[in-house]
Amino acid sequence: MSRFFASTSAALPPAKALAALALAALLAACAGEQAAINDARYDLGPQATQAQQMQKTAQGKLGKPLLKVLAVSAPPPLDNDGIVYRMNVDSQRTGRYANSRWTMSPARLLTERLRTALGANATVLSGADAVPAPMLKVELIDFEQVFQSATESMGVLAARATLMQGGKVLAQRDFVVSAPANSPDAAGGVHALQAASDDFAGQLNTWLGSQVFAGTP
Repeated sequence: MSRFFASTSAALPPAKALAALALAALLAACAGEQAAINDARYDLGPQATQAQQMQKTAQGKLGKPLLKVLAVSAPPPLDNDGIVYRMNVDSQRTGRYANSRWTMSPARLLTERLRTALGANATVLSGADAVPAPMLKVELIDFEQVFQSATESMGVLAARATLMQGGKVLAQRDFVVSAPANSPDAAGGVHALQAASDDFAGQLNTWLGSQVFAGTP
């Protein structure tokens, strides 16, 4: 499914090369099974159930605090629609699936996810709204499928959240969240990254609850 392995296995030690070739064979088999799918596109899944739960939670909460949620930023390798994977046997290299992509960049997908999730406890605004309010900045550091072996992988999300107001940093925290993939392919990686994204949104909501929602000036 990716040309990455073909170009790297020769440079690896024998044991690592065998592991890389095994994973390459598995991904190639996956490509054969999905030959009918040309350039599959993925997002983070529907939020209907999540939105209903948040609406129930938000009912009865009057005067929710304002919160500006800026668009998530990301480094160049994540500022595109490629689905990134990494092998533990050669952890300094990454690859992208050839025939599977996101519908938009991970940063944009995560921005939508977070704004919806954080709306449970705050009136969410964008950075362009001319209203004085605490501002949340999220920097996406990692968003990839990491293979522990040819058959086991997980989705890993790493991000830094900074809460600011009036040019002053109120709080900052680094997050690293992971979730197991249900299959060693792009679809499995997407499923795992969806779960990791929702877990991150929940942790972020809890963290903010001890900051701005607790009356941080």
